[in-house]
Parts: sequence; C-alpha cells; structure tokens
Amino acid sequence: MNKYVKSASFLLLAGFVVSAAGCGGNDKTPAQSAAGATQQQTSTPPAKAAPEATPPAGTASPKSQPDAAAKPQPDSAAQKPQSDPAASKPSAPGDAGKSVQVVANPTDRAVLVNKMYKLPDNYEPQDLVDPNVPFIFKEKLEKRKMRKEAAEALEKLFKAAADDKLPLAGVSAYRSYATQKSVYSNYVKADGEEAANKYSAKPGQSEHETGLAIDVSGSSGKCAATDCFGDTKEAKWLADHAADYGFIIRYLKGKESITGYQYEPWHLRYVGTEMAKEIAKRGITLEEYLGKATPVSKP
Repeated sequence: MNKYVKSASFLLLAGFVVSAAGCGGNDKTPAQSAAGATQQQTSTPPAKAAPEATPPAGTASPKSQPDAAAKPQPDSAAQKPQSDPAASKPSAPGDAGKSVQVVANPTDRAVLVNKMYKLPDNYEPQDLVDPNVPFIFKEKLEKRKMRKEAAEALEKLFKAAADDKLPLAGVSAYRSYATQKSVYSNYVKADGEEAANKYSAKPGQSEHETGLAIDVSGSSGKCAATDCFGDTKEAKWLADHAADYGFIIRYLKGKESITGYQYEPWHLRYVGTEMAKEIAKRGITLEEYLGKATPVSKP
C-alpha cells in the first residue's frame, strides 16, 4: 500500500473515533424538561401541600377554635346533681364541708359570730362592766357583765320598758371561752350533739363571748330562755323597741337556715342604733345585713 493510501486510511479511522465520542454525551449535564425548567434527579424538592380552604364568611377559622380535648367544658349536671334534693335548699352556717374562719375584728360592735365565723380562742373583751339592771339571780357572776357601750345602752332599754310597765330582767350576758365550752359540753351530754347545735354554740362561736349579747326575760323570770317567752308582752315590746336602743333580736323566726339557730326572742345583740334600726326595719338577720361576710384573720 503506498503512502497516500495509508494516509487516507488513517484519516478515515480518526474520523470514526471522534464521531463515536460526540454521541456519548456528558452524564453530569442537566437535561431540559418539557417546560424548559432545569431539574436534577438527585435533588427533586417535595411537592407543596395544598393551601387550606378559606372558611365561609361568619365561620371561625379551625385554628381559632379551642382544643376541646385540652380544655373540657364543665359539666353542669356534675356541678348541680339533679338527684340531690338538698341542692335547692339554703345551707345553714356550719354545714358539713364548710370551714370555720376566725374573725379579724373581734372588738367591732358589728362583729359577726356564728357557726362559720368564730372568735379567737380565749378572746376576752377588755372593757367588761356590770350593767346597772336587775337579773334573775343575785350572785355577782361573770354572766352579769357586758362591754361598757352595750351595758349603758341596756340600762336605757330596761328603763324604757319599766316606764311602759313591763320590767325586764337579765338572764345571761357575757360568757368566757371556758364557760361556753362547759355549757356546750353539758348540753351535748344531755341532748346529743345534733340537738345541742340547734340552740347552743360551740366555744368561740357564741355571741355571749363578745360581751355584746344578753338573754332577757320578764322581771319574774317566767319563761326565761324558753319558747313561751315569745308569747309574752315583754317579747312583743322588745321586738318593737329594742332597735331604738341599739339592740336586735338576733335569731329571728323563719331565719333558722341563715342564722343556724332556732328562734330566740329573748336573745338581744347590741350593734348600735343606726344598724339596729335598719335591720329591724327590713326584718333581716345580721348575716343578711352584712352580706354574710366579715373580715377574717390570716391563717
């Protein structure tokens, strides 16, 4: 083969090699999609979630609604059991489940003392005196005493009743914590705790311990601290005139569920003339006048 033929053969072989290399392509070169956007097979992004539908007008967005599972709504039936007949009845002070609080104002003449509010243990007023009025006993006993302001008001009340030909007598005024403890204990032994709680107070919960309360009767002592006193002329006079001297009939008839005690027309409580007249005018109890609230001491 001459040199020209060799040269032509060599050129033909080189052309074939170049052509084969151009058809292979570069596997690192991105291909074009039909839309013309560049895509890489190894880094395809995830499809986006469909947008939330816009709620109709007047409807709150689902995100604005509270989570019912996290914050359950109160069950009204559980709060007020329909099968419990006591749910519709007013509860008396001192009912089971209610705590007794210690008053922070034991010297206030309007202090509320009952089965829910008690005096500090062994509280003793510092201005106790013997009012110049007759009692059904002659001895100089603790139960003659009252706080000075109340004692002076009592003297005026007794004088007014005597002027109206209805002389009165004291039965029992101040009692110390220790005395009330003994009195209550004796009643419980005699009648049982349930019965005693209707007419006697536990120590610390008696108005007699304030020095502002007194039980009274007619001068003869007949019906003293008993139900029949309510039918006497003296009881009627007290109901009509006690407020003029700063006293109220503390335990009214028909208010037992509020005061916690039975009707006691003989039990007078000094609160001052202005308050007494307002209470008598409205025919309410001290609890109702004060809104069943009183300052209490911190535990």
